[in-house]
Amino acid sequence: MPKEIVNRDWFNPVAVLPYELRLGNFEGAMQDVYDFFGDVNELLLEKGLPRFDDMLRPAAMSGLISDMLTASLAKQSRVLVENGFFNGHPDLLVQGRYPNNAVAAGEHGIEIKSTRKHGGAVDTHGARDQYMCVFVYETDHETEPASQRHPMRFTEVYIALVTEDDFRRNERGERGTRTATLHRDGVKKLRQNWVYLAH
Repeated sequence: MPKEIVNRDWFNPVAVLPYELRLGNFEGAMQDVYDFFGDVNELLLEKGLPRFDDMLRPAAMSGLISDMLTASLAKQSRVLVENGFFNGHPDLLVQGRYPNNAVAAGEHGIEIKSTRKHGGAVDTHGARDQYMCVFVYETDHETEPASQRHPMRFTEVYIALVTEDDFRRNERGERGTRTATLHRDGVKKLRQNWVYLAH
């Protein structure tokens, strides 16, 4: 199975990136995810097992990809580190801004999300003023035989400074957790600063 390669032609050369991030940081983080899935799937297929993409539930896969992107961006960034607080917000912090680079709810950093929803409208656990970065990816669950399925690939990346007013609150079910999603104008603001877009 061939490994996916980040397409450099799909990057936006005029994207505005905060905290001294560079397009190469995004390329490296995305390629790290591609390499991981490629290596794992190669091993699984050699053993006659299903691909990792097919084993994971969508929510678990999005969570895993978000965590991997966060770790890789922190490794490559000049000024950002992973938030050391478990489930803290945001995922990436400005190094040295908070004690031990850990905070339950901070303002200085970037929240990382990944989703299969085109356009980047992703649920969050709360409406806040924040830099939000959304990676949109697609997976192939249709091609047969499964061994010939295309690797997962990123199709869109957006990053923007959004405010609490850019969100709509979602109704909470009996057992659900309250969430918030960017409303139409909020999503428009996010999409205006696209970083990566498949043609």
